[in-house]
Amino acid sequence: MDRERFEELVGDALDAVPAQLLELLNNVVILVEDDPPPDDPDLLGVYEGYALTSRGWDYSGVLPDRIIIYRNPILSICDDEATVVEEVSVTVVHEIAHHFGIDDDRLHALGWG
Repeated sequence: MDRERFEELVGDALDAVPAQLLELLNNVVILVEDDPPPDDPDLLGVYEGYALTSRGWDYSGVLPDRIIIYRNPILSICDDEATVVEEVSVTVVHEIAHHFGIDDDRLHALGWG
């Protein structure tokens, strides 16, 4: 799957997130990169920044948080486009949840791990 199609799927996954939640995203960008860092080659996505729950009164003037979805690791674990669609959706929701301060243990308990 080429990068353009993959980026469309990330956009579709974002479109499926309830508008009320998307409106609460604050100072965050969502990016697609082909590969994760070499020290974690199986990483599907990552949230880099300060969760909304940890931002204090002094949170200002900082660069946007980043949600990065990694194309090649997702493609490597999926057999067909339908599986890619599902994995992209799960990964996008998982990383957005980190922006809201939900940790991996809670996400796994909720079935979004």
